[in-house]
Amino acid sequence: MIYSKEVEEMCPVAQGVSHGCAPIPEEAKWVKVKDVKDISGFTHGVGWCAPQQGACKLSLNVKEGIIQEALVETIGCSGMTHSAAMAAEILPGRTVMEALNTDLVCDAINTAMRELFLQIVYGRSQSAFSEEGLAVGAGLEDLGKGLRSQVGTMYGTLAKGPRYLEMAEGYVTGIALDADNQIIGYKFVSLGKMTDFIKKGDDPNTAYEKACGQYGRVADAVKIIDPRTDKEVK
Repeated sequence: MIYSKEVEEMCPVAQGVSHGCAPIPEEAKWVKVKDVKDISGFTHGVGWCAPQQGACKLSLNVKEGIIQEALVETIGCSGMTHSAAMAAEILPGRTVMEALNTDLVCDAINTAMRELFLQIVYGRSQSAFSEEGLAVGAGLEDLGKGLRSQVGTMYGTLAKGPRYLEMAEGYVTGIALDADNQIIGYKFVSLGKMTDFIKKGDDPNTAYEKACGQYGRVADAVKIIDPRTDKEVK
């Protein structure tokens, strides 16, 4: 240890008050975190790249400092999906400190890791008050039965109004309009379910019909239009 001359010439004064670090909630326990191995929890972080053209949601399940599970979800940038593939291989098995200081290929994923790190070391994890934390595999619950990210895509202009393109249920095939041209519902196809039906042996047309659904007052619509072409659909 190197001390400056000014510090060397100082007389020692005792540090009388030292209660240590504040405890944080971790998996239904109050823990004074001093080392990386003291950190446990399941939580999320959201990041964005420098030009802010894409975003990442990162979910990690950490047990005793080691990342056991990683879910990387991206939107808005085609290249980021490939970066996410690499990050999914990089993250499991590393400590949260290693992950924070590892190049996760994409600015948005790196930023998400930073935000997640702040959440988990301050005790703001989703599993803060869950005994034993969340089981490894809990990250998949965010995706639902079809193991697909929840994505919403909407577009609107002042001149022509809104278009629903993608909802949590799936790809929007038609938006239902009333007599005033206001949206009162929509029709959709769940691409994940459709793919599963095809994998089980259904022909594409049958799979498509089985994967279709609707929401809202579709039956009351004056007309239903394809939000991508504006053509009327049945």
